[in-house]
Amino acid sequence: MQLGAESVFRRLGHFKSSDPAQRARAIVKATTHFKDAKAVLEASEELGEAMKGLDVRQLEEKDLLQTRGW
Repeated sequence: MQLGAESVFRRLGHFKSSDPAQRARAIVKATTHFKDAKAVLEASEELGEAMKGLDVRQLEEKDLLQTRGW
């Protein structure tokens, strides 16, 4: 934001979090008040639980990116 960004890219993990609406509000709050460290801290405390991670060792070979293509 301080370098002149005009938008914020959110990944799919936002939608797969425990409370997507709460996470979206926290993202908006943090980016709106990016110069206010206290507001960013408050926003990060409001994130809720993140998306559950994946164990790459549990993925099938067809789902691994390095095996795709030529």
